[in-house]
Amino acid sequence: MRVLIMSDMEGVSGIVVWEQTTGGDPMYEECRKLYTEEINAAVRGAKAAGATEIHVVDCHGAGGGWQFNSLVPELLDPDCEWVAHHPWSRYTDMLEEGCDACLLVGMHARNNTPDGVLFHTISTVKWHNLWFNDDLVGESGINAALCGHYGVPIAMVTGDEAVIRECREFLGDGFTGVAVKKGLSRFSARQIPPVRARQMIEEGAKNALLNLDRVKPYVLSSPVTITVEVDPIDKMSEFKGRHNVEIVGSKAISRADDWLTAWNQVWHW
Repeated sequence: MRVLIMSDMEGVSGIVVWEQTTGGDPMYEECRKLYTEEINAAVRGAKAAGATEIHVVDCHGAGGGWQFNSLVPELLDPDCEWVAHHPWSRYTDMLEEGCDACLLVGMHARNNTPDGVLFHTISTVKWHNLWFNDDLVGESGINAALCGHYGVPIAMVTGDEAVIRECREFLGDGFTGVAVKKGLSRFSARQIPPVRARQMIEEGAKNALLNLDRVKPYVLSSPVTITVEVDPIDKMSEFKGRHNVEIVGSKAISRADDWLTAWNQVWHW
């Protein structure tokens, strides 16, 4: 069994403010360790389910040399390989070569989610809303659509209660959701202590991968329309002049026969 793990930092137990997720800030180093250990828990669960190859992709933009490079190498489980400092949503090697399932670890809710800890969609100051056809999505939806383009299902999502609820809207009830905290506001939460959170993630990953018949890839019906609502509107300039992208007020609308083509029209390296 070949398993891909796509990870982010904001959904990790113990993390509630930007200062814990920004490279170089005093609290960041401690939270890198929390982040890495939740990944290790997912790796252990995948191994227990029979995974023979596990790739971990660091999807957290911490800035500077830490950009997509927040995992602590010497703490990582030796039975995985990991991708660091690669452009976001662009690692497709395992997806192209053949992958049985993807696990999303440390996810956060889409922008404008009242109980979503550190909620945002790609940018905290630009991407106001994002739709794939009629589905209002966040970064979990982007990851799911990328995997779905290659026929790979999302088997597990971990993070706060809000992101699990969000993913049910477009993935359905088949995937395993592991909520390690409950958002009280954007910058506060009631949390599961890290040791117990890791136990939950390990067990969740194992059960999810042993029951892959419950999930199916997230594939958008064709033709695909991707709508990006931008705020403030002056940020719309970066979408102007792009092939097959229509500008309507504060929205950039991309259309294509498949999701990846539509996505490439609005999301550049």
